[in-house]
Amino acid sequence: VQLQASGGGLAQAGGSLRLTCAGSGRTFSNYAIGWFRQASGKEREFVTAITQSGRDSNYVDSVKGRFTISRDNARNTVYLQMNSLNVEDTAVYYCAAGQIRTHVAGAYEFWGQGTLVTVSS
Repeated sequence: VQLQASGGGLAQAGGSLRLTCAGSGRTFSNYAIGWFRQASGKEREFVTAITQSGRDSNYVDSVKGRFTISRDNARNTVYLQMNSLNVEDTAVYYCAAGQIRTHVAGAYEFWGQGTLVTVSS
């Protein structure tokens, strides 16, 4: 499956952005989708993931209560709603597709190109 992440940009601290991960090429609903991020000079970090059906999701502690992942399989799309942004959320955000919902990056087979989120104070 090919993945296209979009929706990044510049936001002020306390603001919101919504990222989109659009899939094509294979049956999108067959894949769990994860979001990861990588800040400059840091390792890639798990953010959140959602099951194929959209019923279950999990989050890294630092975004719980602020970020929400959802999916619309009819549109082959996963969304990441990010609220109450802070400067520590600044990173390139990547979506990835795999067989299971996991925080382990290596378990995902397909990756999008990334979208940059910059949060200013």
